Amino acid sequence: MAAVWLTVLRVDGGIVSLAAFVTEHAGAIEYDLLTKTGHELQDVGRTLSWNALASFVLHGDADTALAREMNEEYSLWTMTMKTNGILADIFDMLAQINANLVAIGSHSKAKPVKPYPRPGMEEKREDVKHFGKGALPRGQFKVWLEQKRKERNGRND
Repeated sequence: MAAVWLTVLRVDGGIVSLAAFVTEHAGAIEYDLLTKTGHELQDVGRTLSWNALASFVLHGDADTALAREMNEEYSLWTMTMKTNGILADIFDMLAQINANLVAIGSHSKAKPVKPYPRPGMEEKREDVKHFGKGALPRGQFKVWLEQKRKERNGRND
């Protein structure tokens, strides 16, 4: 991003090129200013100098809205969420490899490992009780259902 900016500043000149660049990317720059500094574009020339704005834009991080707008493919690789997902996948693979090695050493079958928690992934809660072992076979279910109907009607034949 810095190389793009340096080219723009050298061709058109300081404030003129900065104003044109800001006009072209106003939404992204406004968002970055608000979230990172608390300033708005209307503060430029008042409480935020043009030099400060130029420095902010020129030296912005790769995870800014401006960087995403200018080069979406590159900025996606800098996002923390993607990095955390990759690390969680690596953790899961290493845990499974470890379980496999333990199983080889003990001559038993490898136990499946618990995946590293991820956002939106529900964990099994220890405080929730589940009853039963599964579905009843059809014949047993019919007998059970008939028994419950008789109990409900007050008959125990």
